[in-house]
Amino acid sequence: MAPTPPAPPTPPEGPGPGWDLLIRGATVIDGSGAPARVADVAVSAGRIAAVGALSGPAREVIDAAGLHLLPGFIDLHTHYDGQATWDPELAPSAWHGVTTAVMGNCGVGFAPVRPGDEARLISLMEGVEDIPGAALAEGIPWGWESFGEYLDALDRLPRAFDICAQVPHDALRVYVMGERARAGEPATEEDRTQMAALLSEALAQGALGFSTGRSGNHKSADGADTPAAEADALELEALARAVGGSPHGLLQIVSDFDLDRGPAAFDPEFELVERVAAAGGGHPVSLSLIQRVNAPEQWRRVLARAEAAAARGLPLRLQVSPRPIGVLLGFEATFHPFLGHPTWQALAHLPVAEQAAALRQPELRARLLSEAPRKVSGTGSPLPPLADALLARIDEASLLMFPVGDTPDYEPPVTDSLGARALQEGRRPLEVLLDAMLADEGRGLVYFALFNYLGLNLDVVREMMAHPLSLAGLSDGGAHVGTVCDASFPTTLLAWWGRDRPEGRFALPWLVRRLSGQPAAFAGLTDRGQIAPGLRADLNLVDLGALAVERPHLVHDLPAGGRRFVQGARGYVGTWVAGQRVMADGRSTGARPGRVVRRFGPPSAQA
Repeated sequence: MAPTPPAPPTPPEGPGPGWDLLIRGATVIDGSGAPARVADVAVSAGRIAAVGALSGPAREVIDAAGLHLLPGFIDLHTHYDGQATWDPELAPSAWHGVTTAVMGNCGVGFAPVRPGDEARLISLMEGVEDIPGAALAEGIPWGWESFGEYLDALDRLPRAFDICAQVPHDALRVYVMGERARAGEPATEEDRTQMAALLSEALAQGALGFSTGRSGNHKSADGADTPAAEADALELEALARAVGGSPHGLLQIVSDFDLDRGPAAFDPEFELVERVAAAGGGHPVSLSLIQRVNAPEQWRRVLARAEAAAARGLPLRLQVSPRPIGVLLGFEATFHPFLGHPTWQALAHLPVAEQAAALRQPELRARLLSEAPRKVSGTGSPLPPLADALLARIDEASLLMFPVGDTPDYEPPVTDSLGARALQEGRRPLEVLLDAMLADEGRGLVYFALFNYLGLNLDVVREMMAHPLSLAGLSDGGAHVGTVCDASFPTTLLAWWGRDRPEGRFALPWLVRRLSGQPAAFAGLTDRGQIAPGLRADLNLVDLGALAVERPHLVHDLPAGGRRFVQGARGYVGTWVAGQRVMADGRSTGARPGRVVRRFGPPSAQA
């Protein structure tokens, strides 16, 4: 799309000899959905002072000709609840243009907490979100009880970008009900009253909203259902009314709609969601929208019910990932299909290069491949029900498995799959998978496109994204650290859907709005999300032609020596938070202007 001519000059605002920063000649996509235009942008005192054809003194001037200037990105679905207490950078989200992150999703988090219950909340986060419990136990400083005290503790650590926190249902339930906070245990009227009061207090102290998790795949580290997984309508409506009584507040729900109970369970579960939305006083509710491998058409039922609910005035929105939701398979990853094999278990204690050397020996390799697939439940897999199904159907599943290259492809053709390679070479898929994992001295990675890719393309994802009820989300930044690295989704959204996809691309202004203006309005973040005078100077200067995600790689930078996958990006020239440059050409500047956001305007389901 050709940029429009520069707008008329806008005079600088406020006193002083000049601006702090002047970015000249950028192609500005402002986050409102308006067409791109060439303009200068001035920044003063952390806010955008002027946009247009500008002249005048500035402490720093950047020539941005040929580059795009975008608002900072807002990620609605992260799990940095623990990491935010010890890590000021919050990578990898910081590397992908995120300037505001919302955490406390899926009902898990670390406040409120009674002294002595810390280990229980760690077990929940470890099991649900695949974050090493040892890292959480060593890294989180604790010292708080109420949600407000947790926000105070977060405020004491300088950070690269802003964070918002939601009140997690599981922590709230454990705080009030203690040992009675088990899945299926109904809350009493007194319990509901106390939970609602604590939620109202947390919202007044600066919580963004409330989240709950209702997925059968979500288990604590010991395999138990999460405390709030079976919360009844009375409990959820009481908590939704507490949010509705606040001037601000979101409601976030993750549910698989009782897949394990059969198709007939879908409608009663969705009716419960609708009751929550009705009780929320008009505050928006977001649901995850995913094409599930074990229910390929369920997402259409979710969409149809959400459309009908929205037509009746219920404020339901649907969070959508712009790419497959997949897991990384590898010897260094949390999960791979050989976890339950005795031959692998005898090697598991060795460094990865030694594991690879051993498995290249013909006798040992043959033994590993001859062993019958074993159940991996209880061996560290973050997806126990699906992992065993994968092993039972490895020939079929291998068509959704792809080797990860230096520049990952998130819409790979089926001809690149391990299943296709196995057919072409006349070998077993499990053998081809083993070879892919043995690459790079045992550090080879395989991307298993578990959700959103059953058609072997992203046409379903495009349909989801284009729907007016959809929101960009589900990055899970900070979570599933040994299997998933989707915090890079903003880069995929712009590079693949705005530039590289052979057909079915979206206009860049539309995509940028999904990363900035739309989530800002949805969450009530009225001071950011667009490039306009008076708003916060949260900005990304991007070389769109160079924009790309890099290959995920493992680092051992979590407390207690914990490991995680991170994924870098190319093409980000600079990222500014409140006018301070926090990233320059892919590297942290060390600036820490980020804070805990506690003030919000009214959220909007019409964003």
